[in-house]
Amino acid sequence: MNAYKLLTPGPLTTTDTVKREMLVDRCTWDDDYKAVTQKIRRQLLELAHVSADDYTAVLMQGSGTFGVESVLTSVVGEEDKVLICSNGAYGVRMTEICARSRVPYVHYAQNYDKVPDAARVARLLEEDPAITHVAMVHSETTSGILNDIQSVGKVVRDAGRTFIVDAMSSFGGVDIPAADWGIDFLVSSANKCIQGVPGFSFILCRREKLLKSEGKARSLSLDLLDQWRGMEKDGKWRFTSPTHVVLAFSRALDELAQEGGIPARSRRYAENNRLLIEKMRAMGLP
Repeated sequence: MNAYKLLTPGPLTTTDTVKREMLVDRCTWDDDYKAVTQKIRRQLLELAHVSADDYTAVLMQGSGTFGVESVLTSVVGEEDKVLICSNGAYGVRMTEICARSRVPYVHYAQNYDKVPDAARVARLLEEDPAITHVAMVHSETTSGILNDIQSVGKVVRDAGRTFIVDAMSSFGGVDIPAADWGIDFLVSSANKCIQGVPGFSFILCRREKLLKSEGKARSLSLDLLDQWRGMEKDGKWRFTSPTHVVLAFSRALDELAQEGGIPARSRRYAENNRLLIEKMRAMGLP
């Protein structure tokens, strides 16, 4: 068996204890399993520094892109328009989702080696009052750039629009105070910085904005509001959930806390990055 040092999706490795959680079979209807779902939802809100009175967490079957598509097709109505700010493949993917689902959008495409400019976003919002939502990627892994969602979030909030953030490769590894930064919908995935395994995405939603999405969803299985309503009752997923992945993720969340939370994990990632660059330079790589 090959002992891979770099895995994808991720890219990260999972602990043996997280893997062992997947050796137990659970039923999606059982109360103990539904309690795990509710535990996860509470812990995710804590990681984002938000109150359960103002925000809620929704788990969605599928990869991170499923979560992004769920938000874009559930909260941007036919009379709305979303400004998509991109500087890489994952921002561009948002435009593909909108084009395929007939979600009205306008595209602010920045060069891949530059960050979307908050001042430019402010001008675009001022010039086009029809824009109701703004969406962008936080950690654009096409280039490794960490975009300035804090500055853009302030602009979006000041303009009275809704801010959607793809934090797939940053949430859990970078501290993101969602409410303070004006984020209304934040999307991430089980197999990224929290170090679970692939199988579901999750969306942190401002409750007020989520409730206003009534009747906007273009998909049955990706209907964000309906998924939330099901989970709010008792933690039951509307359709069959990836039970083993959910159990592994619950364990991974506990291990994140045991490590010292996001600050400790962020320091470890930064040190790994430093060592990687140092050793690659020693090997003569540019």
